[in-house]
Amino acid sequence: MRRYGSCLLLALVGASVLRISLFGELYLRYVQAGLRPYLVVSGGVLVLLGGVMAVGAAFVRRARDDDEPTDDHGHGGDHEHGHGVAGPRVAWLLTLPALALLLFPPPALGSYSAEREAAQQAAQGVGTFPALPAGDPVELTLGEFGSRAIYDSGRSLKGRTVRMTGFVTHGDDGTWYLTRLHVTCCAADATTSKVEVRGAADGAPPVDTWITVTGTWHPKSELGTDGAWPPVVDASAVRRVREPADPYEKR
Repeated sequence: MRRYGSCLLLALVGASVLRISLFGELYLRYVQAGLRPYLVVSGGVLVLLGGVMAVGAAFVRRARDDDEPTDDHGHGGDHEHGHGVAGPRVAWLLTLPALALLLFPPPALGSYSAEREAAQQAAQGVGTFPALPAGDPVELTLGEFGSRAIYDSGRSLKGRTVRMTGFVTHGDDGTWYLTRLHVTCCAADATTSKVEVRGAADGAPPVDTWITVTGTWHPKSELGTDGAWPPVVDASAVRRVREPADPYEKR
């Protein structure tokens, strides 16, 4: 069995990658949608390579058994007794991460990751933004809302009703936020956008609850300053929703 350890490990890793990319949308928790073909190909190659290595190991073992003479007791001359060149037993621990990904894929990043990022929103240049689409409420990402709330000198959010979706994080003194993580390539480079929610009739939902908030922009502080972040929305409606298949906003 030890002879096939590396083969099994390759197959497990490949199967794990295929499980999250080819047979579902779990890969969206970790990378952007455009990387799916590369994951599928990589997983398939790993599974194929594991199979080829297993066949090769079996062929070599059979050829070695045929070439080695037997002793007086009819036993082959290969007295490895489990001490062959297959490597240390501790290497089998490498199968644990692969099995974990295959059977129990970790969830998307949530409130813990969002709260680890400090509120570092230096001024990026105040200016005008394109007009918002007609009709209320207007669907916005948290990134779009935050950019307009902090940097838009044209005040395009003023008097408009907006609707945004994200998960809940809690702050100090009873404050709570609608939060979303942004990714450029994968979950490793995730950054945070959040909006403070005020005026919700039922108070703050539990942490990591996914909700859709409808409300209006609540101006605060001067545009382009640290005091303007995080932006604030006065909520007129808060509705619980299911976590989307793709939990991240794209840049």
